[in-house]
Amino acid sequence: MSKLFSRTNKKEPKDQPIIIVSGLPRSGTSMMMKMLAEGGIPAITDEFRRPDLDNPNGYFEFETVRQMSDGNVAWLENAGGKAVKIISALLEHLPSNYSYKIIFLERDIQEVLASQHKMLGHRNEKLTANETEIERQIQQHLSAMKPWLVRQPNMEVMYVNYNELMTKPKSYCEQITEFLDLPLNQTRMLSVPDQRLYRNRIGNEE
Repeated sequence: MSKLFSRTNKKEPKDQPIIIVSGLPRSGTSMMMKMLAEGGIPAITDEFRRPDLDNPNGYFEFETVRQMSDGNVAWLENAGGKAVKIISALLEHLPSNYSYKIIFLERDIQEVLASQHKMLGHRNEKLTANETEIERQIQQHLSAMKPWLVRQPNMEVMYVNYNELMTKPKSYCEQITEFLDLPLNQTRMLSVPDQRLYRNRIGNEE
């Protein structure tokens, strides 16, 4: 799949906000990255982590993102107008001298945990803490993250409910296009959400 699409944009890339796809792990961030790429936004990804059973359409990750907490942020200089996936726990390490538009995925926590369980099972691994403690930590993290995001003058945030996105993708594609203020190809974006890959929903024993 080609990651670069021609589009008309009045601003030079360096003057455009950096587009961040964020949320908890297993909350639909990889799918959102693919939607943006299909819509015409260049994705920052090294493709080091290949598609697998848990993410058949790819992870769209950039390994260098993990080094932001160590001060490795120079790569952001060329990230204007592009999309990059950054989990919510790392957002605080984004430097304040850039502007960001953040698409923050929200998903039912029980579904997130079920998805994590399944992924770890495929790797013969287990969660390092019990689910009750993990859920408490997640709730605590999100409760602190949202007020923090509101206080950041260089960040605009759009929250996307993963569960609703899977059932009403057209409405979200329109909202995302308006939020990013870019001429996205919504038809191609709509081709990405796949009910067959929504395998860890509440009440689904698969």
